[in-house]
Amino acid sequence: MAGRIKLAVNKEASPKARRAAASRNAPAETRGVLLAEPRRMKILEWLQEEGSARVRDLSAAFGVSEVTVRQDLERLEQDGFVTRDHGGAYLKSLPQQVQTLSLQHLANMDRKRKIGKVAAGLVRDHETIILDAGSTTTEVANHLTGREGLTVITNALNIALTLGAIPSFSVHMPGGQFKAPTLSLSGEKSAEYLQNIFAEKLFLATAGVSTEAGLTYPSFADLPIKQAMIKAASEVYLVADSTKVNRNSFTRLGGLGLIHAFITDDGLADADAQAFERAGVRIIIAS
Repeated sequence: MAGRIKLAVNKEASPKARRAAASRNAPAETRGVLLAEPRRMKILEWLQEEGSARVRDLSAAFGVSEVTVRQDLERLEQDGFVTRDHGGAYLKSLPQQVQTLSLQHLANMDRKRKIGKVAAGLVRDHETIILDAGSTTTEVANHLTGREGLTVITNALNIALTLGAIPSFSVHMPGGQFKAPTLSLSGEKSAEYLQNIFAEKLFLATAGVSTEAGLTYPSFADLPIKQAMIKAASEVYLVADSTKVNRNSFTRLGGLGLIHAFITDDGLADADAQAFERAGVRIIIAS
């Protein structure tokens, strides 16, 4: 059984192929037809990850008619979340987010800062590391500014701008499609860049994690680059606050065997910690 560590910190392809991948990787409860409200929330999560989506892609992914998807998008527009446009919709906050380099997911920031500080404390000078895109991994980056000689590979534009300003750091980014909500690059081209990369550590983000479903995400576009990041790293650290535990998102990356350790906050229930440990995952608590 993996040991549990508690660390304290201060307060301070083609559309057809993509649709097939969505169906194949979706958790069991989303492969069937969801009820209207849960489905709308899943669609909103998708848009908060991707920025925009086409009606036909959402229809294929969720197993409902295009008419139903249009009704869902109309409701989300009425609620002030999205703007419908040309056979699809985009996140209403998208233009301002890009202009201000702001991330979409900024809840539980106090927990994320603690996690970021503990994760950064595991990085040694002159290592090569990979930083996934996301608000928690951004906090890891923010706490790395005192290191020397790091080589950093990241698909996150905001992280590259933060760490690229440090003269002793070497920062590298893949190509690919820009995703505004996460300020990141994704897709097959991004994954190809990582094929010949070797890194000591990867700090990986997730939308949901559980012993049953493993690591899940709001959409399938990021799966190739996350898989490539995992293959490129000797050690994989999942960084996520405890609200992500036992939460299933739309697509499944894989089981807990993909990660070596899980860095989270002290909101993690003892029963859940024990379940992760039984699965061979080392738990590191940032309190």
